[in-house]
Amino acid sequence: MKDRLLPLMFAGTGSDVGKSLIATGMCRIFRQDGYSPAPFKAQNMALNSYATPDGFEIGRAQAVQAEAAGIPCSTDMNPLLLKPSGDHTSQVVLNGRPIGNRDAYEYFRREGREELRAEVCAAFDRLSARFNPIVMEGAGSISEINLRDSDLVNMPMARHADARVILVADIDRGGVFASVYGSIMLQSPEDRKRIRGIIVNKFRGDMRLFEEGRHMMEEICDVPVLGVVPYNRDIHIEEEDSVSLDVKKRHSADGKINVAVVLLRHISNFTDFDLLEKHSEVNLYYTNNERDLSEADIIIVPGSKSTLSDLYELRRSGLAKAILAAARDGKTVVGICGGYQIMGLEVNDPDGVEGDLRTLPGLGLLPVRTTLTGSKTTRQVDFSFDGGSEMCHGYEIHMGTTVLDEGAMPLCRLTDGQEDGCKVSERVMGSYIHGLLDNHTVISRLLAPYIGKCESGFMPVDYVAYKETQYDALAAMLREHVDIDRIYKILRQDD
Repeated sequence: MKDRLLPLMFAGTGSDVGKSLIATGMCRIFRQDGYSPAPFKAQNMALNSYATPDGFEIGRAQAVQAEAAGIPCSTDMNPLLLKPSGDHTSQVVLNGRPIGNRDAYEYFRREGREELRAEVCAAFDRLSARFNPIVMEGAGSISEINLRDSDLVNMPMARHADARVILVADIDRGGVFASVYGSIMLQSPEDRKRIRGIIVNKFRGDMRLFEEGRHMMEEICDVPVLGVVPYNRDIHIEEEDSVSLDVKKRHSADGKINVAVVLLRHISNFTDFDLLEKHSEVNLYYTNNERDLSEADIIIVPGSKSTLSDLYELRRSGLAKAILAAARDGKTVVGICGGYQIMGLEVNDPDGVEGDLRTLPGLGLLPVRTTLTGSKTTRQVDFSFDGGSEMCHGYEIHMGTTVLDEGAMPLCRLTDGQEDGCKVSERVMGSYIHGLLDNHTVISRLLAPYIGKCESGFMPVDYVAYKETQYDALAAMLREHVDIDRIYKILRQDD
């Protein structure tokens, strides 16, 4: 039996410094070394979510980390999920189920925080009793001292778990010395002692040039630098935050099947398109530009956390007309989840689930009508696609119900006999199923009308095997650039 390790938390000097990626890599390393790790993030804010095997909702990052650890995901890995639905409002998902919408001021007030704290601590305790070690992740910056009393996810969680903390800093954005030093010095003396190491992330260039900087950082912070990790775009792990979409705002390309994903303001679950993006004949890009849409062979209207708001914006901006024109011209238009709702005849919100908008006409591409309700469907599903015999897999996370007009043709049939989605032709269809395009049979059918324009042959990707190689590559990179032996020593200390 492996020795018991203390919990390990990766905290950040700010958002998007790479905590999730490093935590994912460490989950794989611990698994490779014979441990039974599990990820944990007390509170996550993200629109990319995932359905657990037992039908609950967690942040996508913890599902990815669980996959790297080789275990099924569960709500104990992310007991509190905030899904932004506006500039100041988020849906609060507790233990996998929505408990209502909260504005930021209301949510971060001290009143009621102890009840939430008890829930996330209980989730950690359950997880810790089953796995070893727990790989924890903080949120944003650990030095937001104005939020210290209401913080559920950073140093207060580390104290509850008796975790050892490694501070992750992004050198690519500049100011790495100030951000590291300030993050450490703004901690209480008790919390400062928990920070046992620093990882400098996203380094570009010759690492020998940072050797002096590394020693200087250790001297001024009195904390060892455990590694300097290079900026790497050759390892592909599913992203959690939509900031990653900035590098995917490309344009159409000759000799490829051009797939445009409509860049909705409240886009969710954009990982739905990761496998399609890797297809050898596909040029996939995200856009909110009418011309870019007009140049696409296939337009995908993705999931949305605020369907009515995004539908209103599509109409206001003129993108709705561009999508309709593409459909009239024989282009393929596909809607996923919120995008499926948008493509219908109407979307109604009689109870104000999403806000003040009560109803809007949809794009009218599919003969379906949606009514938003407070209840949420969250489940994994197996299904056959468009009358095919091959079994496919995906998951549903959506509010409300969609009803097909009489005579309309469903797109998928679930193994429990239920039907999903709607199809009016080989080139206009929609579905509630996230992960629809993680299935090769679906991708092949989608691309079939356009294969003739490609310059080379079809190169299929085994997505499950591909993800496994990426987790292994990430672990290998961290082993090369981070002092893993020293991390083990830190986790075996009981002082």
